[in-house]
Amino acid sequence: QVQLVESGGGLVQAGGSLRLSCAAFGRTFSSGIMSWFRQAPGKEREFVAAVTWREYYADSVKDRFTISRDNAKNTVYLQMNSLKPEDTAVYYCAARPDATYSRNYQGYDYWGQGTQVTVSS
Repeated sequence: QVQLVESGGGLVQAGGSLRLSCAAFGRTFSSGIMSWFRQAPGKEREFVAAVTWREYYADSVKDRFTISRDNAKNTVYLQMNSLKPEDTAVYYCAARPDATYSRNYQGYDYWGQGTQVTVSS
């Protein structure tokens, strides 16, 4: 059974930083795509960042967030700097075994349970 387990969410003031982690268990995604999505109350789930052999970012987080992966640990990270109140959401890790890039949440096979990020003004 494949599991994605996120950690690192919390409450932070605007301008602060958080680092999210997502560890995969049950299969390796070293040749696939690992991504972060987020969903705020009353809004649709939206793409944040993805990593294959390169990184992809939503315009709203570019130059503030950095996605990275450690294939030896089967883990993906999201370093979030200069956080804004509008970044408040539940953040989800997603993965697929192949490396085809997708910003559509329906294009992913595996999901984590989500971790809450709250940015206060």
